[in-house]
Amino acid sequence: MSDILAALGDIFTSPAMYGSAVRLGVFLAFAALGELVAEKAGTINISVEGSLLAGALGGAVAFDMSGSTVFGLAAGAVAGVSVAMVAANMSHRLTADQFVVGITVNVLVLGLAGFLDATVSPLGGRAAVVGVPFLSDIPVIGPALFSQTWPTYLLYGLIPLTWWLLYRTRWGLEVRSAGENPQASDVSGVDVNRRRRQAVSYGGSLAGLGGAFLILGQVGSFDVGVVGGRGFIAIAAVYFGGWTLRGTLAGALLFGMADAFRLAVPVLGYQVNAQLLAALPYLLTLVVMYFITKRFVQPAALAKPFVRGLR
Repeated sequence: MSDILAALGDIFTSPAMYGSAVRLGVFLAFAALGELVAEKAGTINISVEGSLLAGALGGAVAFDMSGSTVFGLAAGAVAGVSVAMVAANMSHRLTADQFVVGITVNVLVLGLAGFLDATVSPLGGRAAVVGVPFLSDIPVIGPALFSQTWPTYLLYGLIPLTWWLLYRTRWGLEVRSAGENPQASDVSGVDVNRRRRQAVSYGGSLAGLGGAFLILGQVGSFDVGVVGGRGFIAIAAVYFGGWTLRGTLAGALLFGMADAFRLAVPVLGYQVNAQLLAALPYLLTLVVMYFITKRFVQPAALAKPFVRGLR
C-alpha cells in the first residue's frame, strides 16, 4: 500500500502530469464547449467524433500546403463544421434519428480519412510554445496553463465567447428555448430546427478546431486513429457538467487528467498493464455516466425531433 501511495504521490506532483492534463483537457474542451451548445438546443451531436477527425485531417493537409498554423486551424474548423452540417441537415430537415445519423457520419468520415491519409499523406506540424510572462512562473500550474503551444490560448477566448452567446444574446435564448420547449418557441416565432442546425454547426466548428489543435498544437502529425474515440468522451463531459459551462470544462479537465495519468505512469518508470491504462479514460466515462448524470436535469427536449404541430 505504501508503494502505491508513493507512486501516486510521484505522479500527481509531477509538473509533466499537469502539463499533459491541460493539453489533453484543452483538446476535449474545444469539442465539449461546442457539444454543450448543441445539446442546449436539443441535439446530441454524435458526429462530434467525425468533426474532430475531419478537423485533424483538414488542419494537417492545410498546414502541409501553406506552412501556416493559422491556415491549418481555420481549415480544421471548416472541415469540422462541414461534417456537423451534414448531420444537422439530416437530423433537422429530414428528421432522421440523431444517433443513427451521428454514427453513420462518424463511420463515413473515418473511411474518408483513411483514404485521404493514404492518398495525400499529410505530415502536419507543431506550433511554437509561448509562455505568458509572470503567469508561467507560478509553481506547478503556471507552466501547465500558461506555457503551452499558442493555439491552446484560443480556448481561453472561446470560453467567454460561448458563455456570452448562450446567456447574453437573443440567439442564445432561442437556442436554449429550442432545447427546453420547442413548441412554445415555435409559437413565439422561433425557427426551432434552424436554431438547432446553427447550434450543431457551432459545435462542429469548435470540434474541427479542436481536431486541428490536436495535430498542430500537440502531436505534430496525423494518423487516422489520432482522435481515438475522444469525441464520445467530450459528450460525456457535457453530461458530467450537468449541461453547465463551468461543469463541462471541469469534466473535460477531469477526463484530460485521466488520459494524462495513463501517459505519465510508464514515463515515470512504473509498470502497469498497458491495456488497463488505455481503458482508464473510458472506464471513468462509464462511471461518470452512471453516477453523476442522475443528479442533473437535462434539456427537456434533448434528442427529440421537432415537427411543427406535433407534441
